[in-house]
Amino acid sequence: MRKTMPAFFGTALGLCFYSSLVLGQISPPPLATKTVVFLGDSLTAGLGVQTSEAFPALIAEKIRTAHLPFEVENAGLSGDTSAGGLRRIEWLLQRRMDVLVIELGANDGLRGLSLPSLKANLQTIIDKTKEKNPAVKIILAGMQVPPNLGAEYGAGFQRIFAELARDNNAALIPFLLEGVGGHRDLNQPDLIHPTPAGHRIVADLVWKTLEPILRTG
Repeated sequence: MRKTMPAFFGTALGLCFYSSLVLGQISPPPLATKTVVFLGDSLTAGLGVQTSEAFPALIAEKIRTAHLPFEVENAGLSGDTSAGGLRRIEWLLQRRMDVLVIELGANDGLRGLSLPSLKANLQTIIDKTKEKNPAVKIILAGMQVPPNLGAEYGAGFQRIFAELARDNNAALIPFLLEGVGGHRDLNQPDLIHPTPAGHRIVADLVWKTLEPILRTG
């Protein structure tokens, strides 16, 4: 009787394993979590609102609700320019980055900084990111500048984002603050930074571009 016990247990274990496979009780390995990085200025950082109210955090909520295997990193820094973002990108690239949303340039524009320099800085950020991960998806968040900077400067400023998106096969959000900019009830007293309600509108706008990328990524 003792000689048949190992064979019996081996058969029993084999049947249990087979039953688990048939019944689907063995879960498949979890999908690897990927990262969406928001590289931006005070709009991304959520100046004047709670971190949980800023649009990157709202995007993270949408991702969780959709059960997509992505986490969000908010790399927003108040006052940052395209040059500042370029200085920071090397450090950010030490970690995994599957989708990069670039929201930079507003402070360049408000200060009337060189448009060729703005374009070159953003292009270098894209180049460095793709060098690290050729499969990375890039989204450019376009901005607008006040009319007091002149029509030529304003048109050239907007054109930069469209040209970069075209030249780098990147997705483009033509104007990040569409439906928010210029609306007093959706902005803080400075009329620059959105209120929590404004951030919700921004998040919905960003999600329209970001969601299809995440679902195919």
